[in-house]
Amino acid sequence: MQGKERDTMTSTTKRPMQLTPEEQAILDGSQGEIMAKIMKTVVMYGETFGAEKLVETTGPSHLVTSFGISVMTALFDVMDELIAAGLKAKEPFTVDPRPLDHENVPCNLLQKIVFGVMYGTQDRYEEQLKKLGLKSDSSFSCTCYMDEVGNVPKKGDILSWAESSAVVYANSVIGARCNRNSAYLDLFGAILGKTPYFDLLTDEGRRAKWLIEVRTSKTPEAQILGSAIGLKVMEDVPYIRGLDQFLGNELDADVKAYLKDMGAASASNGAVGLYHVEGLTPEAVEQGDALLLPDYKVYVIDDAELKRVKDSYPLMWKSSDTKPKLAFIGCPHLSVGQLKTWTDRLETGLKASGRGKLRYKTVLTAAPGVLEAFRATPDYERLRATGAHVSYICPLMYMNNPMCAKMPVITNSNKLRTYTTSRYYSDSEILDQITGGAK
Repeated sequence: MQGKERDTMTSTTKRPMQLTPEEQAILDGSQGEIMAKIMKTVVMYGETFGAEKLVETTGPSHLVTSFGISVMTALFDVMDELIAAGLKAKEPFTVDPRPLDHENVPCNLLQKIVFGVMYGTQDRYEEQLKKLGLKSDSSFSCTCYMDEVGNVPKKGDILSWAESSAVVYANSVIGARCNRNSAYLDLFGAILGKTPYFDLLTDEGRRAKWLIEVRTSKTPEAQILGSAIGLKVMEDVPYIRGLDQFLGNELDADVKAYLKDMGAASASNGAVGLYHVEGLTPEAVEQGDALLLPDYKVYVIDDAELKRVKDSYPLMWKSSDTKPKLAFIGCPHLSVGQLKTWTDRLETGLKASGRGKLRYKTVLTAAPGVLEAFRATPDYERLRATGAHVSYICPLMYMNNPMCAKMPVITNSNKLRTYTTSRYYSDSEILDQITGGAK
């Protein structure tokens, strides 16, 4: 075996990873103590999941930690150690959305005070990210793979990413290869330029354990379909049959947006890191049902099953009759096309209801670069005329404020619904709510 055996094994652990002489040298301290600790952490992570080697990453990293939560002192201390050691990512990376935007997202005095305590180290943390290789001040988004953000992998790229919705999109829609990493591991992979080779990086790990038969009467709501799949398959890979009859066989902007939202719901309601859509996603087009493992299970999703799943969502409010105070649209972040679509929907809905402005405060979220591109179009002023706001924040981080969690917030995001007290509505339902169509 390359490299030398290490004494990190116990009776219950996997066999030691095979390291190249260069990798073993880093582990032994050839590039300093901090790099040795990074290598040790990545190796231990890989060995936990049975990885036999490290592989080179071929694209920039994406980090999940974008928020300076004051109590996360261990994170900031580690960042300072990395900076003091002169370390930096191999390539400029992107990171998840910022938590705060008081200018565009409603926030009362008490909420602002709590936010100030919660995210009191935000400025310090962003400076740390810049020193370690943050791509730019506009690189904060959960949809880093959009052209306007600029971290767009290629098919077959090996990535060190976190953020469940980004990972599942990169794996499924783009055909890149990435495991569901977490904070530190995504950053350590960015610095090393290496990641453990296991699970979704391997051909075998990308085969499907489930066949999902879509037998609905119309295009299923992306968020509910993803939720149903995630709740059933959990971390397994599903092969989805029958969805292409509604979406077609071309990965255009609208289809990508649909798959983005479906994947995010499957990743948050389960732990899906990769799905295949027959006749549509790259590997499914190339390999078809050969991606199915011999002992695959079958899950049929029809109209009744989607209704059952949606009806199972718990109501976290004191009363179902409570009037909303705020609506979030866009978790994960919206594309320019989705912002345009929602502008059209809001205008049409207001016209039908005879209203000039939206009934409830409504925030549409998107990446800074996406918002910049959208503001350059006539659609931006049309959207603003409805009373809606746009923001770059992470709605989930906003809702983590206990003062915000008490608010009756509605959303069309299953991810936000899953992790917060917000109430889920489908696109058509939330449109009725905020434009006055719903009675």
